[in-house]
Amino acid sequence: MTTDTSILKKRVKKLREKLASDKINALIITNGPNVSYLSGFMGDDSWLLITANSNTLITDTRYTLQAQKQCSICTIYERKGKMTEAIVEIFKKDKKIKTAAVEDTIQLSIYKTLESKLPAKLKIGQGIVESVRQIKDSSEIEKIKKAALVAEISLAIVLKKIRVGLSEKEIAAMIDFEMKKQGAEPSFETNVSFGTNSAMAHHRPSAAKLKKIDTILIDYGAKLDGYCSDITRCFAVGKVNKFYAEVYKAVLEAQTTAINMLKAGIKAVDADSAAKEIIKKANLKPYGHGLGHGIGLEIHEAPAVSYMSQISLQNGNVVTVEPGVYLDNKFGIRIEDDVLITESGCEILTTLLTTDEVPLLKTK
Repeated sequence: MTTDTSILKKRVKKLREKLASDKINALIITNGPNVSYLSGFMGDDSWLLITANSNTLITDTRYTLQAQKQCSICTIYERKGKMTEAIVEIFKKDKKIKTAAVEDTIQLSIYKTLESKLPAKLKIGQGIVESVRQIKDSSEIEKIKKAALVAEISLAIVLKKIRVGLSEKEIAAMIDFEMKKQGAEPSFETNVSFGTNSAMAHHRPSAAKLKKIDTILIDYGAKLDGYCSDITRCFAVGKVNKFYAEVYKAVLEAQTTAINMLKAGIKAVDADSAAKEIIKKANLKPYGHGLGHGIGLEIHEAPAVSYMSQISLQNGNVVTVEPGVYLDNKFGIRIEDDVLITESGCEILTTLLTTDEVPLLKTK
């Protein structure tokens, strides 16, 4: 899907303002999602060069036609040799570039090559594009909403088909298939965990079979038009265990407490701490991961919402809220939704749970 030219121009304008304030004449953008964000290009193996007056996408013959269709605000430079050689050639033609930066994700060997050959002073630019990407524009928010809707519809279809004896891998594949039928891709590897496997926060689906009395944790998301959603839901199968219900209720209360706190200006660490306090009051050990993370073109991006965060949330951030409890040899429960931070609070982009009762799947 082609990004509107006016949106791309606004993004590049914000970036140029930041570059000017940092006294950088040019930025070499090598990180794929950052290239896509600023140029509209959705292919691979291409770099973007932003200067005060030009936007140049450096690609090769595999992507030239795609770039011409998607990159309405860029000059397309079709390289014949190495990427570094193409960058050096462009710099030599633009005598105004005295100071340049390259993204901090670049390989050290490539940085060294550029440093030795570029006719300009080169430095590492840490999180320059990411700082602009943190604030989502209206088109990004709508794409995340649509990705979330696709994910929710897909899970609703699959829940009706879950049967005893199906494996974690089979159910994960069913969810992925439903998302693909709607034109999306999984935004990360779909995690379906039964019983004790759900105590591992990042369990990968296995051949384990669903039992008549069991529990399921499903962590999944759809990626649509380049943008990600991220949702986690938990279910009891056949029967709801009393202790499972108590833990579920505590996790949901922790999430609700955090969501009610979220708004522009709040310290990320405070929301994380508040959620953990709710879990501690239930005499449970809270999650060790963060309360949440930014989502957008990538499934994990700034800002982080955790005990290590030093930032305050901003109007336009889109983050997950995903407290959890993980009990070794028993089960894990995590409830996750996606929210947009606003000046007065937050807008929920997924469908919040309406009851603290454990969803019960009655299977055949």
